[in-house]
Amino acid sequence: MSGQEPIVTVVGIGADGWDGLSPAAREAVLSAEVLLGSARQLDLVPPTAAERTTWPSPLLPALPGLLAANAGRAVCVLASGDPMFFGIGATLTRFVPPERLRVLPHPSSVSLACARLGWALDAVEVVSVVGRPVELVHPVVQPGRRVLVLSADGDTPSRIAELLVERGFGPTEMTVLEQLGGPDERRVHGTAATWGERQVAALNVIALHCRAEPEASVLSRVPGLPDDAFEHDGQLTKREVRAVTLARLAPVPGELLWDVGAGAGSIAIEWMRTHPSCRAIAVEQHTERAERVGRNAAALGVPGLRVVTGAAPDALAGLDQPHAVFVGGGVTVPGVVEACWDALPRGGRLVANAVTMESEVVVADWYRRLGGELSRVSVQRASPVGGFTGWRPMMPVTVWAVAKR
Repeated sequence: MSGQEPIVTVVGIGADGWDGLSPAAREAVLSAEVLLGSARQLDLVPPTAAERTTWPSPLLPALPGLLAANAGRAVCVLASGDPMFFGIGATLTRFVPPERLRVLPHPSSVSLACARLGWALDAVEVVSVVGRPVELVHPVVQPGRRVLVLSADGDTPSRIAELLVERGFGPTEMTVLEQLGGPDERRVHGTAATWGERQVAALNVIALHCRAEPEASVLSRVPGLPDDAFEHDGQLTKREVRAVTLARLAPVPGELLWDVGAGAGSIAIEWMRTHPSCRAIAVEQHTERAERVGRNAAALGVPGLRVVTGAAPDALAGLDQPHAVFVGGGVTVPGVVEACWDALPRGGRLVANAVTMESEVVVADWYRRLGGELSRVSVQRASPVGGFTGWRPMMPVTVWAVAKR
């Protein structure tokens, strides 16, 4: 390693502190010139000759400068549990090449929680709400499922309980595991309905065994949620057409969607619900509708949906390059389809829905020029007709889907 930058060592540490560290982890701490970590983590290790620096807030913008200021020195970073599991270790990989990063993990809080509860780790859903909205738990709240929530603070369990009760999951069994692995480890049991405002230690993990009331809102992650799952003013891609549209868009983990003319945001929201790493930008020119998109996104568990208030094509300038684009409104606006098509990389997908004759003319022209698939979706729903039941047709929708070659 002569002539090279020293390795940055990341040491995972639990609530058991110094006693729980391996010999290699202890040596990394003792030999460091600089120790970085939270105040709580730094207090867990004995005094050494190292210069101690507490993480600034916010951390991410300051991290490159902090690393640069300590270049050439032996740096040891303290992290909670497994640094590569929702931890600082994964963040450091953005700035430190793998050959200069050494990670010494401690058992994660998730592993410890499953060990205490007798839960199979591979059968548990894990959601982190550390620095993130609690609404992220919505998609994983399903009857019978076991969920571990990485808590932000002592108030998080009460907020999770409130969310569950609102969803009709008041019978859900809640176990809060405090100070896992430490001398003050403790469990607090209850249900979402009876949890109330009880306080727990700031360092905790929330275990949920989801139980639903008969009238609970149980929402599948398969595209085609009920129309009434969304707050809307009528500008909504109806569930049958929505399912067809998302099948054409073909969500892939990690990809980004533009939902242009988002209306209620249903396409972008269901795209993001298919996988936690799916991202979307909803573009809507009407302020009231744009605000409604944000509310729908939070209520349906994808609060990370980015909403851009503005009219396409101008509002599309400067957005991150999409992997797929849905044009649900504004097909007839000059320049919209061109801008969306130009933004796509090779292999990107464009889907445009047309309801009016004017928009069908535009879509048919683009189909003639670029090819793809053109289909018409016609849906009829049963409804009362006097004392009988009849079929009421919805407006047919022309769906054009094309991939960029």
